[in-house]
Amino acid sequence: MNENSAAERSWRNQIVRFGLVGAVGFLVDAGALYAYLRLEPGHFYSGRAVSYVAAASVNWLLNANFTFGRVGGFGQWGRFLLFNLGGGAVNYGLYAALIATVPLAAQRPVLAVAAGAIAGFGVNFLVSRKFVFAGA
Repeated sequence: MNENSAAERSWRNQIVRFGLVGAVGFLVDAGALYAYLRLEPGHFYSGRAVSYVAAASVNWLLNANFTFGRVGGFGQWGRFLLFNLGGGAVNYGLYAALIATVPLAAQRPVLAVAAGAIAGFGVNFLVSRKFVFAGA
């Protein structure tokens, strides 16, 4: 097996695992948002900020262990949140736009959460691989 094939396989494995972790993160995100909205009905934006941090924290822990195999503690968690702000901004921006403009999204916020998560996926994978879990 040549070196390029191994690197390519590693890249593919990581992106699949990152996607699986993202699916778990989506469940945490949506679940935390709905829990928040039960306590604070109609607070879609502050609820999503809270749910995003919860999901990003779970994603960091799972990605560190399952996707990249590089657990680095609190500093790594902070870098993960910091470097994923770009994808997080795409994620939250699309969510907020859909909540504000699409009545179905306001009725079923899980749809807006899903759209945001998909939109931020690529950015988050690339920065996580290069800057947070470098060398994995």
